[in-house]
Amino acid sequence: MRKVSREEILSGNPVKIMFQLGLPIMISQILFTFYNMADTFWLGHLPSAESGSAVAGLQVAFPIVWFLISFTLGFGFAGVALVSQYTGANDHKNANHAASQVLSFLTIAGILVAIFGYFVMPIIAHLITNVANVSATAIKYMKVYVIGIPFLFVSAAFQNILSAKGDNVTPMQISLVTNVMNIILDPFLIFGWWIFPRLTVVGAAVATVITEGVAAIIAVYFLFKGTKGIKVSLSDLKIELSWFLRIFKIGFPAAVGNSGTSLGFVVLTALIGRLPNAEIALSAYGIGDRAIHIIFVVVEGIGAAIVTMIGQNLGAGLIERAEKISKEGIKLEFVITLIESAFIFVIRNAIYKVFIPGNMAVIQEGSKFLTIFILGLPFFGLFSAVSGVFRGSGHNVEPMIGDLLRLWGLRLPLSYLLSRFWGSSGIWWGMTLSNIIAAVVLYVFYTFGKWKVPIIKKEEIFIEESAIITGSE
Repeated sequence: MRKVSREEILSGNPVKIMFQLGLPIMISQILFTFYNMADTFWLGHLPSAESGSAVAGLQVAFPIVWFLISFTLGFGFAGVALVSQYTGANDHKNANHAASQVLSFLTIAGILVAIFGYFVMPIIAHLITNVANVSATAIKYMKVYVIGIPFLFVSAAFQNILSAKGDNVTPMQISLVTNVMNIILDPFLIFGWWIFPRLTVVGAAVATVITEGVAAIIAVYFLFKGTKGIKVSLSDLKIELSWFLRIFKIGFPAAVGNSGTSLGFVVLTALIGRLPNAEIALSAYGIGDRAIHIIFVVVEGIGAAIVTMIGQNLGAGLIERAEKISKEGIKLEFVITLIESAFIFVIRNAIYKVFIPGNMAVIQEGSKFLTIFILGLPFFGLFSAVSGVFRGSGHNVEPMIGDLLRLWGLRLPLSYLLSRFWGSSGIWWGMTLSNIIAAVVLYVFYTFGKWKVPIIKKEEIFIEESAIITGSE
């Protein structure tokens, strides 16, 4: 496994390059999913009097946390678009400078989000569910988790920057180290093994903060060292209003789409949290959601590869090749998620028996959730691939519209209305139909072809065909 070179991205077999670029991200996402599942797994094995509220509380906490960080993390897409297109145009000076400014932008934003989040998260938790022990558990987790948000933003900037350059291996290696560390720390801090205190859900948050801090330190070291294709300097980190405005302009639609989506999930969780069987439904949804994230790793890996490949090829002026990459990527994502959905259907009952053994109510509700929801997963694969095409080109308005339509125009209204008649089943059907309809709408936007126009200035695209063939840098 190695970094994929610029010349390979500009001239290699598209599907092969997608897997080469995507594989490290898939591994990173598997590790990330395992560490999230480790939290759920260990909390699910607390004594029965604690396990239900612990797992449900974690499910309340996650959408709130994601809502708080998603708006700002959306600006990371500006970094991917800028760095990848400058790399494709063979402009290393501007690629380094863009990376530095994105790092500054996200670091400052991370600190502000952490301060803001500490005070507003308890309010949101009480709005989501009126089950006192569930909201209390969520608040305990989140008050510790916010400490690690600035570290998380630094790591996200690093991953976006290196991904834009075609290096997804280094972030994967860091993810391997830190996620294994988190998985090991979890049971010691949750159950109070060895010399550690028994912290239950707070222990899961402490383990996460520690590992995010380690990841951020390693990321900063590599960026300043300059051995990974991008070199950040203190002078380049100085805030430049023109660059911040540029990052804001490019990333704002993605930020709105991200935050709109995450807020939609907060509201969706609130709908589930106010069902008559709220604790059971939240636990079933939380465990199933994490299981589904295992199959999403391929979607996310290929999707990230599409972003990089589209960006670099548009930066190099290779429009026809970018078109070919988009078509191959869209087809590949749909077929893969179709196969994975069938696999999840077969093992759906076993998934719940592993995570929350003995709780038959959650197992039965979870089986129903997965049976319904996986029907729309192949369309989510289509949605993800088309979003990657737009984001690689730097055109984030269409994915923003798709994200907002999927959650606010479809999922929430459908889930609310259908739940009036069919309870939790109505919510599961609302989620499924929203994925199908939104994917079709976004694909129609894709056919219009606006995404084929690069965002860097025409005079900055100075690649010559000989440079592509020889791989000269």
